[in-house]
Amino acid sequence: MEFEMLAKTFRGLEEVLATELVSIGANNVQIQRRAVSFTGDKSMMYKANLCLRTASRVLKPILTFEAANPDEVYEQVKKLNWSDYMTVDSTFAIDATVFSDDFRHSKFVSYRVKDAIADWFNEKFDRRPSVRLDGAQILINIHIADKKCTLSLDSSGESLHKRGYRVAQTDAPLNEALAAGMLLMAGWNGQSNFLDPMCGSGTLLIEAALIALNIPPGIYRSAFAFEKWSDFDKQLFDDIYNDDSYERPFDFKIYGSDNSPRAIQIAEQNIKSTGLSKYIQLQTTPIQNLELPAPDCMVVTNPPYGERITSDDIYGLYGALGTTMKHKFTGSTVWVISSHEECLDKIGLKPSERIRLLNGALDCWYCRYDIFAGKRNDFVAARNK
Repeated sequence: MEFEMLAKTFRGLEEVLATELVSIGANNVQIQRRAVSFTGDKSMMYKANLCLRTASRVLKPILTFEAANPDEVYEQVKKLNWSDYMTVDSTFAIDATVFSDDFRHSKFVSYRVKDAIADWFNEKFDRRPSVRLDGAQILINIHIADKKCTLSLDSSGESLHKRGYRVAQTDAPLNEALAAGMLLMAGWNGQSNFLDPMCGSGTLLIEAALIALNIPPGIYRSAFAFEKWSDFDKQLFDDIYNDDSYERPFDFKIYGSDNSPRAIQIAEQNIKSTGLSKYIQLQTTPIQNLELPAPDCMVVTNPPYGERITSDDIYGLYGALGTTMKHKFTGSTVWVISSHEECLDKIGLKPSERIRLLNGALDCWYCRYDIFAGKRNDFVAARNK
């Protein structure tokens, strides 16, 4: 039986997520604000959690209604037959997202939803399920936009960007879902070599390997929220989890370098935990000394922004990156993300594409540079032929 679902994501990744959903067989795919709605059956819900690279969670809406205040939310939520979703022995937690002038406090909305569920059980059974902030069996999401309220079950649990392979991290690691989105936007599909010259804790390298081999990013997770639901079909999930028929060979190499020995050590630990070490080669090298490690290399990198990571000469670092790109990466396409336009200017090359993305709380530009020999006008003319 098909039902509606909503895959949440980060700003700027909506179109990439929609493409992913179509590719795994979802129906009625529609882009929304930081989310993509779709329909599918229970098998699709399990597959979406396991396979989507750019989603943060997959919600299953169970009630949509209009309300002008928290008391109206309470009344509507209390009308549901909560025995369909949980028992008095279940533990539950509420997460509220509010975009409305009528509802000032998302915490108060959470309290009223909690009260409605507790009161429903008290009236039926003289007992009520317990609220648990960590490790709750049933996670409930209330989303309010103006007066439109959507109550959903959260099938994911912990955010899907937390893959489960990260055993150590540098000071400002890239969000895994953002890293995957950047790679997919860049057109990475494992049909060439790959380089991240400032690889930090190795997130782009690992996500590049997972995409190249078509390995679902969710296989490293210890659990999904839907495994605690009363209608959980273990056999169905095991079949989806153990299906390796869509994995593909990767005949190239992924290279990572960084000027920090500590970062390389951390990247090595994370890569080892994924079991992908044979595909990824690391070296400690400052950007100034780096040579293109192999021909036909796609280059994607997330240099320090000077926000959380400080460098003695952040402008000099971007300048050195630009010089290395210009003189040593001829024939390559290079993608760079940064929150600092001044830093990007120091690269000294004109990007052929600029995409707005959000890295945590930071507004960023994701820039594409086509590194060509000779004059730019000749390159553009040849490309447009």
